[in-house]
Amino acid sequence: MALLRRWLFWLFAAFVALQLFFVGRIALMALVDPQSTAFQRSEAWRLASSAQWRWSQQWRSYEQISPQLKRAVIASEDGGFTAHEGVDWDALESAWLRNEKLAQQAERRAAQAADPAKVKPAKVVGGSTITQQLAKNLLLSGERSLLRKGQELVLTLALEACLDKRRILEIYLNSVEWGEGVFGAEAAARRYFNKPASQLNGWEAARLAVMLPAPRRYEKRPNSPYLTGRASTILARMGAVAPP
Repeated sequence: MALLRRWLFWLFAAFVALQLFFVGRIALMALVDPQSTAFQRSEAWRLASSAQWRWSQQWRSYEQISPQLKRAVIASEDGGFTAHEGVDWDALESAWLRNEKLAQQAERRAAQAADPAKVKPAKVVGGSTITQQLAKNLLLSGERSLLRKGQELVLTLALEACLDKRRILEIYLNSVEWGEGVFGAEAAARRYFNKPASQLNGWEAARLAVMLPAPRRYEKRPNSPYLTGRASTILARMGAVAPP
């Protein structure tokens, strides 16, 4: 029993030390721009191991990024960004209910199919906020598990406690993926529109925002009807968005 208590103590101490390390890194981001994220390092390793190495990223300050892009990304990814404290519980509940419904539909299709192995699994619908996405990309791996989701929640609350909304959005827009080896607003604006991020207009900003859930897929399908239609919807919503 004493040995078990000792092990539990050291596991708890290691957990606390890890959280303090994460919080320290996040607090430092109030003053220092992060050089890379965990997701970027993972992608760099993957691309370096392939024959198609390509990398583009240039940091731009909050003021050097078009207000249109800020409005578009908020309208597309997280409409309540300026109001919530990092987690949109209503959106998470809606996503959970929809995922349950999609999973049940997939199970019914598999039961009715001649070859259940060929039935595609249900697509997972996310309810993550911009802050949650940033927490995941900055410091965590891409695995899906309850433990990783719990750590994401802790980091999300730390981001909201240590940084203001402008800084969170600035880091997000400079680090998010916008295609194969394309990271950040500046690289995306030059890759798709041959202009700096500061000069993006509303339509261009909406197109980039719609790419975010699956940038590598839409990079290969720039004329996708869904991309065009969804961009029109986001463009119509942008007028009601006030960036921080």
